[in-house]
Amino acid sequence: MKIAIVGLGGSFSDYASARIASQEFDEIWGINCIGGIIHVDKTFMMDPVSRFLDTENAGTQTGIARKFLKENKKPIITCQLDKRIKQLELYPLKEVATELKFCYFNNTVAYAVAYAIWSKVKTICLYGIDFTYKNVNMAESGRACVEFWCAIAVSKGIKIEIASKSGLLDTNVPDNEKLYGYHRLDDPLVQTVQEGGLLIAKQSEFAPPEPIESDPVIFGRHDNV
Repeated sequence: MKIAIVGLGGSFSDYASARIASQEFDEIWGINCIGGIIHVDKTFMMDPVSRFLDTENAGTQTGIARKFLKENKKPIITCQLDKRIKQLELYPLKEVATELKFCYFNNTVAYAVAYAIWSKVKTICLYGIDFTYKNVNMAESGRACVEFWCAIAVSKGIKIEIASKSGLLDTNVPDNEKLYGYHRLDDPLVQTVQEGGLLIAKQSEFAPPEPIESDPVIFGRHDNV
């Protein structure tokens, strides 16, 4: 089974592009209230729904979350049942953690990826999973957790596809900057995939890349020691 896990990050736009390009998925799994914008077959909302229904702690997401919870008819996987929302299902934490032998979850996306591994899907496509928050420490912590579960998935033969605009697994880093240290060379080593296999060679051995839209770099790898 091929699934798409869709979050609220900027690389959500790559999901729209994929659908416009006729890419198909067996199921769409949404993170939090993304189901208020697109069709989802299953939602992961690991905060208690009372956070959205009874408080304003979700900020600007509160309104769309309440609307989604009221109108959604598909399963919502969460940590606590609430009589006001009939579609809620408890996350099988004990079963997932016991079978996969890890219990490392600090964000909702990590739960969803682990659930996909536990469900033995064949391909996981991640969109809008970017971890570009104002709270940098929280963002990096969440990214590390999701990347950990991506590694577990790959170790079990599950294919991982990540939106091209996402920073997850350095996907949005230019090919000639992905390999730290080598990126400082006059002719840096470049990694790419050809015919399904990983290829590493000098940049001069590849055809020049297609021009891409560039954004100003505020703080990047060249600022690191």
